[in-house]
Parts: sequence; C-alpha cells; structure tokens
Amino acid sequence: MSLYGRHFVEMNDVTADELQLILKHATELKTKQKRGEPHRILEGKTLAMIFEKQSTRTRVSFETGMFQLGGHALFLGSHDLQVGRGETVEDTARVLSGFVDCIMARTYAHATVTGLAKYSKVPVINGLSDYEHPCQILADLLTIQEDKTALRGLKLTYVGDGNNVANSLIIGCVKAGMSISLACPEGYWPDSTIVQKSKQEAAKQSQTVEVTTDPSAAVKDADVLYTDVWVSMGQDEETEKRLKVFKPYQINSALVAKAKEDCIVLHCLPAHYGQEITKDVVDGKHSRIFEEAENRLHTQKALLSLLLSKESQTLSASRKN
Repeated sequence: MSLYGRHFVEMNDVTADELQLILKHATELKTKQKRGEPHRILEGKTLAMIFEKQSTRTRVSFETGMFQLGGHALFLGSHDLQVGRGETVEDTARVLSGFVDCIMARTYAHATVTGLAKYSKVPVINGLSDYEHPCQILADLLTIQEDKTALRGLKLTYVGDGNNVANSLIIGCVKAGMSISLACPEGYWPDSTIVQKSKQEAAKQSQTVEVTTDPSAAVKDADVLYTDVWVSMGQDEETEKRLKVFKPYQINSALVAKAKEDCIVLHCLPAHYGQEITKDVVDGKHSRIFEEAENRLHTQKALLSLLLSKESQTLSASRKN
C-alpha cells in the first residue's frame, strides 16, 4: 500500500485501505497544526496549481497546505499558461512536470486532468473537473468521521444535482463502508456507470446505493444530509430552468426533521441560501459545513504528503500496522 508518486484523479485511484490511510494521516496533521507543532514534510517541494475556474476553498486550502508543509504553491490561472493560447495539454504536462513536484488542476473537462496525468512525470491531483471532485470527498469523510467516530454502517443522503460531487460521493461512501441514497430530478441523476458499479460493490458489504426522485424517502434514517449548488460554473444559461426543476430538492428544516435526530448536514459550498439550502439549516445545530470546509486543508495536506514524501508513506503505514 503505497501512494508515493501516484496520481489522484478519481476516487477509484485509491483503495478502501488507502482511503483510510489518508484520513488517518489527515487527523495526525490536523492535530499537529492545532498544537502549533511544525510538520514541514515537503520542504523544498513545489506544487503547480492550474485554475480554469474561480476558487476560494481549493486555492486557499492547497496554497496554505503547501506552506504549512514547508513547500511552495504556484498559482497558474487560465491566462498564465500557454495552453490558453493553443499549447496542448500533453506538452503542458511534460513541461510543468520538469519544473515542479506535483500538479493540481481545477478544470472544466475531466479529459484535461486525465491528459495531464497521462503525460506528467509527477503526481497529478484533480482539484475539480466536470466528472469528479475527489478532494472534496476526502474532507467530507473526515468531517463525518470526526462527528460519528466511525464511517462504516452510516447512511448519507445527497439531495440535488447528480453532478461531479455526487459521482465522487457515491464511490467514496462505498469505499468507506457507508450506504448512500441520492434524491435527484429525472434527467439530473449521477453517472449511470458509477451508480451501477457502486451498487455491486456496496452489496458485497451489505450496504446500498439508491437513486430516487423523492427527497423525503431518501432522507429516512439518514445520518448525514448533503447538498450542492443547483447551477454550477459553466451552466449559467440553464439557470432559470434549473431553479424550477430543483425547487422541490431543498434541504430545509422540514426535510432535516425527517432524517435521524442526530444527523449532520454538509455542503461543499458556496451556498445559495433559499435555493439548495436554507440559511437556518446552515447556521443550525445539525450543520458541520464550515468544519467540512476547514477539513479541505487537512485532508489535502495528508494527500500531498503521502504522494510526495516517502517518509510520510513509511510512517503512516507503520502506524496503521
């Protein structure tokens, strides 16, 4: 079980055991950071951060994380790279990987991230694509684990658009031994291949993957409720249509009351109050949304250190054993 030198483009790039390793290492690094203990594991390492999309959490958490680990993060916006003027993804990957130790990309097309990974000599991390958002799910699972102690046997309900976050959540929940129910309108369901394969994997662990159009049925017995924006970047032309279609798919106090009494609510942010979630829920006792946002920092630090440091890999593996 070694993550050193590998890519993290999709949730299936790690096994269930490796996922637990990342979460364990994230907990250790979070403890060190809170105690003020230095953990400059990546001294002298450089991360190239490619951004086709605007970002708050992804940019700040990766940049801060590299600083805390002793390394350096280099921001590369869409106007900073020659790829915006016609240079191929293949050439960009080959050039950048000769300069830096790791590449993180937040893109529109998933093919951009997979293309970078195919031709890069260094690890490539998917900071978000139109197909998956695996780094977000690491933070989600750590947040759930901190609140519920253990992940296995829990039920998560996702309400809203079956988008990239939903795709990664399905895979992540199954790897963590959790059941997941998704309530999405017809025509906005998650990737069918991911759903089908995940159902088969979940059945082996006596867990379930379900997709429905009924939010009330989906949240029954849920330990975790989760939502995301109804209109993602690049979908602005669909705004009016989406607001009508998704109106019944709002996480509000009435829907929360239909889940378990001690359920927690997550949202990968940014939140649009009055659309996918109400402000009283975000600010309420069930919300762990801002803890979830902070955990982007800790889980991504764990991921970076395991991908880029042989020492981190060795120490984490020995702790697990």
